[in-house]
Amino acid sequence: MTKFSILTSLAVIVLLLVIPAVVLAQAQPPRPAVFGGTVSFDGAPVADGTSVSALIDGDEVASTEASGGAYALRVAQPPGGAFAGKSVVFKVGGVEAVEKGTWEADGGAELNLTAITPPPAATATPIPPGPAGAAGPAGAAGSAGANGKDGAAGAPGSAGARGEAGAAGEAGSAGANGAPGAAGSAGSDGAKGDTGAAGAAGAAGGGGGSLAVIALIIAIVAAIGAGGAFVMGRRS
Repeated sequence: MTKFSILTSLAVIVLLLVIPAVVLAQAQPPRPAVFGGTVSFDGAPVADGTSVSALIDGDEVASTEASGGAYALRVAQPPGGAFAGKSVVFKVGGVEAVEKGTWEADGGAELNLTAITPPPAATATPIPPGPAGAAGPAGAAGSAGANGKDGAAGAPGSAGARGEAGAAGEAGSAGANGAPGAAGSAGSDGAKGDTGAAGAAGAAGGGGGSLAVIALIIAIVAAIGAGGAFVMGRRS
């Protein structure tokens, strides 16, 4: 076997031995931090069974119970966690202890915890109200608002009492003449008029008798005409 082959074989053996060790070291989580010591509350050792817890970043990461006035607390880092160098807060019976620790892998310390009952919350004393101040001056009157819309028409009211009669009006102008009426029927004949006076005697002559008769007839006709005219005048 050549010298080069021997060196190659040794290098391979070394790698085979180193790689598992490195992988195993990387796979192992960091060892927890352990804290322990006495624990007291208001200056006296706590009763057995009192809870003691550890918090990192406000989250509880470990807890135990006190026994004989002492405690022992193992704080492990979870997978993917990063506790290195962070502050560890302790609570005794739910009350934060005065002491604090620091987490380091495979670290911890003897830490005697003391807790004190927190003082009661101050109750605010109500302050009675002071006397009322004087009234301020009246403010200036605001401008008038816009007129509102007209409301709906109301129902008609009941009829009022009858008023007094008014004064008589002036007389109207005369109307136009009516159409003329139909002509009346002819009246009856009037009464016979008085006989007229006898005419003067004619001169004697031949044939005088016939002239006298004619004159008498004319006189009678004239009298009848005069009587008819009189009657017609009275009817009209």
